[in-house]
Amino acid sequence: MATLTAEVIGDYDHQNNANGLLYAPLETHCTFRRTRVYQLEFEGEAADAEAFVKRVLLDAYAEQVHFGGDPALDGYSFYLDYGMKPGALDLEKEAILASHHGARNKSIEITSLKLTQRIYLFSDGDAAPERFIRDVCNPAIHVWSVTDSNGRNVA
Repeated sequence: MATLTAEVIGDYDHQNNANGLLYAPLETHCTFRRTRVYQLEFEGEAADAEAFVKRVLLDAYAEQVHFGGDPALDGYSFYLDYGMKPGALDLEKEAILASHHGARNKSIEITSLKLTQRIYLFSDGDAAPERFIRDVCNPAIHVWSVTDSNGRNVA
């Protein structure tokens, strides 16, 4: 069984004021940019899995994809990854898997799919991850992790 990580980045997205994510404004200037991360476990060839991502999970006119486990963007203070808890209803995941299982000419078999929203935070000061976890993530349905610019998991 092979794995593939694909991060989808909007070509027309740009850094926005991070206060838009929070219930109360920050005292320091902070911006963010959002991407989507797909982690596939599959049987088949890696090139076929990449072709599947490009064909099904990517809008070729408005998005680009970054393959591999390293972050697609640079210059961030930290990033917050969050997704649905196992067992929680994830309609996007279910739609992708249902579409794939119903396809006639499959070159790969997806055995597992994990979808994650990634929010990169860019800050000149000390923007605490805890504020973003509290205001962005719902502990009843989300799991999350925070990774700093040195690649350390900090939350």
